[in-house]
Amino acid sequence: MNIAAIFAAGIGSRMGSSSMPKQYLQLGSKPILVHTAEKFWAHPQVDCVVVLTPRAWLDFTQDTLNQHLPQGHGVTVIEGGDTRNGTLRNLLAWVEHTHGAGEHILLTHDAVRPFVTHRIISDNIAAVQQHGACDTVIPATDTIVRSDDNTFITEIPPREKLYQGQTPQSFWCAKMRELMDSLSPEEEQTLTDACKIFALRGEPVALVQGEVHNIKITFPYDLKVAHALLGVEEV
Repeated sequence: MNIAAIFAAGIGSRMGSSSMPKQYLQLGSKPILVHTAEKFWAHPQVDCVVVLTPRAWLDFTQDTLNQHLPQGHGVTVIEGGDTRNGTLRNLLAWVEHTHGAGEHILLTHDAVRPFVTHRIISDNIAAVQQHGACDTVIPATDTIVRSDDNTFITEIPPREKLYQGQTPQSFWCAKMRELMDSLSPEEEQTLTDACKIFALRGEPVALVQGEVHNIKITFPYDLKVAHALLGVEEV
């Protein structure tokens, strides 16, 4: 089974003064989250879509999806965690409880990346089937500077070897469960995304080509760009 998991548990503090998490902000005629969920819901290789959201927004999220998706759409809403790792653990537990411990592919995706394409989703599924795990990336176009003390340059790595991470990040569910259970508390504190779990254990993670327009809506400026990409006026 191919399961798309949309991580919508963030509060969107970098969006500024909005009292509503950014995934629920309007993008054109519907919330950002709905645009994102539709991409996976409509993909012929995706068997199941689950949205992970803060406890306080569970009912609101379900009502929002019910309002914008066809009746009986089958998108499930469950509680996320306090952190991205906590959300991932909740997801793994839900998959095992609901679908058993079979060979499931998990496609984990940011709720606020509404421009993911069917090609990217298909390539993620194929990459997991061939390699076991994958990360969606685009080549870095700017020079990347590393500083250990936030004051002076420590290193300027070769740009041709650097990529910007996007989502989905996809993998076999059982393998992720195995790797997460092997982490020490110290190791888990260093995690910033799912693929780093594989990297810590020396497991291969294939690269899937993303798209420049597969943007993450984090700041108010990003929402303006998203409206421009849709060709609609911001409300």
